[in-house]
Amino acid sequence: MIEKCIRLLRDPKYRFAVLSDYGFLNKMSDEKFLKKKFRLLMGYPLDLENPRTFNEKLQWLKLHDHNPLYTTMADKYAVKEYVSQKIGAQYVIPNLGVWERAEDIDFKELPDQFVLKCTHDSHGLVICKDRSKLDEEKARKTLREGLKQNYYQKFREWPYKDIKPRIIAEQYMEDDTGEELRDYKVLCFGGEPKLIELHQGRYSDHPTQDYYDVEWKRSEISQGQLRKYHTSGKDFPKPPVLDEMLRCSRILSEGIPHIRVDWYCVSGKLYFGELTFYDGAGFAPFDKKEYDLLLGSWIKLPGKES
Repeated sequence: MIEKCIRLLRDPKYRFAVLSDYGFLNKMSDEKFLKKKFRLLMGYPLDLENPRTFNEKLQWLKLHDHNPLYTTMADKYAVKEYVSQKIGAQYVIPNLGVWERAEDIDFKELPDQFVLKCTHDSHGLVICKDRSKLDEEKARKTLREGLKQNYYQKFREWPYKDIKPRIIAEQYMEDDTGEELRDYKVLCFGGEPKLIELHQGRYSDHPTQDYYDVEWKRSEISQGQLRKYHTSGKDFPKPPVLDEMLRCSRILSEGIPHIRVDWYCVSGKLYFGELTFYDGAGFAPFDKKEYDLLLGSWIKLPGKES
């Protein structure tokens, strides 16, 4: 406790995060909040009049691009029907149940393996590989805490503001090797895929992120300043579903200035993960400013840039 108090006094980043998490900044305007948080995390002032970097433009989109459909697209439950209508139900990971309270989950009705997640945030997550070994009370606690999270207030990502907090159970997915699935995150700009983030070992001690272009050539772009974004330093084989992944990403990103479309490849079959409007919440530094500027040049701000 003493260490946390000392850090609260000395570390402005930590202090801002704590005040935000406990709701002390809820009445602060989105623009003022984002400017303060951006300066603390990114190290330079947020220019909303003439945004140029990728991270700056994501903040501008939070404030100015408010398509009501985005709420459906960001909702981990509602988006499944949306994706089914756009590209087909065969790409959607099957649901096993949906609940408004963690107490309502009957674990005995679930299979031996499953995934539980909250529909409105990215932290209320339980991965069960063996139901006989699951600590049910710990799982409920994780989900209860997730339901309480106001994800909009944390980063002012407005699509999350009106999502109804729920819990869904999904079918557990793994590849033929039994290893954790690789995440393929396709960054689309104006409906066109430009880059793919390959995430591996997300729940291990050594998670990695590598960038590839749409021809599956590893890019020099990196974000190694953050632990979870360290590059692997290796070239990985092109996924067999790459062309299909890019085709579906174009459909799901059509007409949107920027969106990230997440995918899994399971035994040679493509499955949809989620849609993310603000990669890294717009607070993920690149190792070189030129990378931030390059990705920023690909975003055409509606009503501001042609």
